[in-house]
Parts: sequence; structure tokens; C-alpha cells
Amino acid sequence: MNRPNDSARDTDVLAALRAATATRHEALDSGLPLSAPGASLADYAAHLRMLRDWLAPLQAWLAGFPDGPQAHAALPPVPRLALIDADLAEPGLPGEPAARPPAVWPLDASAAYRWGAAYVIEGSQLGGAVLYARLAGPLAPHPLRYLRGDAGGPGPRWRAFMQALRAAVRTPEEIADACAGACAAFDVILAPAPVNT
Repeated sequence: MNRPNDSARDTDVLAALRAATATRHEALDSGLPLSAPGASLADYAAHLRMLRDWLAPLQAWLAGFPDGPQAHAALPPVPRLALIDADLAEPGLPGEPAARPPAVWPLDASAAYRWGAAYVIEGSQLGGAVLYARLAGPLAPHPLRYLRGDAGGPGPRWRAFMQALRAAVRTPEEIADACAGACAAFDVILAPAPVNT
């Protein structure tokens, strides 16, 4: 497993994760059509399909382990795929592009590596809340369920996730594994989409 050495030396896992993924995070944010002015329902549909192709295999992989972020009592499951599917079922969304092939996630990944991958999933909800605030009016009457998320907003869950992450990932080796998992999660979603033929 490749470990980003530059950030693994940091004693705080959140600071290490932010440093390890900063370039990838910036590339993702700047490349999202939903971030551009004038984003449309077609852009939202493409965004949802990209997220679904990334999230479905990632969540299935995480669910195969008895420990780690998906098993933490303070982090009840979130029906993210159901929210995406409900949004995609709304009338007026454009047709479906070619799906991305599912990523192959390591079956022997440490819990820390999986905490790193979960960091990217959980963090995406913070960005979703920002997009929802900006797009709810222009894309109405679409409910934007996925971006809206929980009625209480993503803050309380993010704080619970960060507390659990800091308790679970503490040693330099664990932090390095978490950074590797987060980078891998970003790399999968940043991979180029297939070209329709």
C-alpha cells in the first residue's frame, strides 16, 4: 500500500488528511460542473451518476468489514444511494451516460485505511450543503435530496465522524494508512469517465 509520507508525520489525523488530499480536493472541486456558474439539471444528473458509480462499490466494500467507520455506533448508516436514486428518478433529468467500471478496493485494508476512505465520503456531504444553498433556487422545483441531506445539515454528523476518526486513528502508521485510503478514494472519483462509443 502506498503511503503519502509528507502528511503521515503529522500528529493530528485531520491535519494529515487535509494535507495529503489538498491537491486532489482542489482538482475535484474545480472540475465539478455543479461548481460552475449556470449549473443545470443536466449537470446535476451527471454529478449524481458520477457519485453513484463511485459510492456504490465503495460502500459495498466498507460494509464487508466488521470494524472501522461503518461499524461505529456514533455513525448510523446514511441512505446516500437511495437519495441519489430518488433524485435521478425525478422527471426531466437527461438520459444515462456510460457507467464507470467499479473500482477494486483492497480486501486486506486496515481499519485506518478505511477511515481515510470514509473521510472523503463524509466530507463530500459538507460540499453538498454548500452546493445545495447555491442551487436550490436555480434548479427548483427539483428537490436536490442528495445535496440537501439531513434536515439538521452535515455539521453534527461531521463532528461525530471527526471525533470517532481521531479516537480510532492515532499512530503515525495508522495516520499514513488513513491518508492512503483518502487519496485512493479521491483518485477513483477523479479518474476520467469512459467515452461513449
